[in-house]
Amino acid sequence: MILLNRAVVQPWHCDMMGHLTTRHYVAFFDDAINVLISHATNWSVTEPEWADKGWADIRHEIDYVAELSAGVIIEIYGAIRDLGRTSILADFEMRRLHGGQLSAKLTAKSVFFDLVERKSIPLTKAMITRVRWSEYSSE
Repeated sequence: MILLNRAVVQPWHCDMMGHLTTRHYVAFFDDAINVLISHATNWSVTEPEWADKGWADIRHEIDYVAELSAGVIIEIYGAIRDLGRTSILADFEMRRLHGGQLSAKLTAKSVFFDLVERKSIPLTKAMITRVRWSEYSSE
């Protein structure tokens, strides 16, 4: 797995019991998903070649391992586990910067998506080749 993102858990990320709330675990992981997919496939929402093409997350499985509170700096690591015809399956770990303690794990499945037709589309040959030969793949 490679480092994709760092963030600070802020007080407004925490619930009434003082620990990071589920909605913000998902937001932190969502940023990491976007970084991983963009780097691994060379996809970018700002590039004309990708006009009307994007990604849709269709499955998340999160394991909450240890609590996080305000002030903790986290790092999110990830790698692509598998490629389907239209999808990417990736694993992520959220860890404390200091000490490296695992806080949460995510397995996410994202499909390449036609934003006009609103349906999944096949990964391109260039995407598949890039992912298989990149540091982002655990295949």
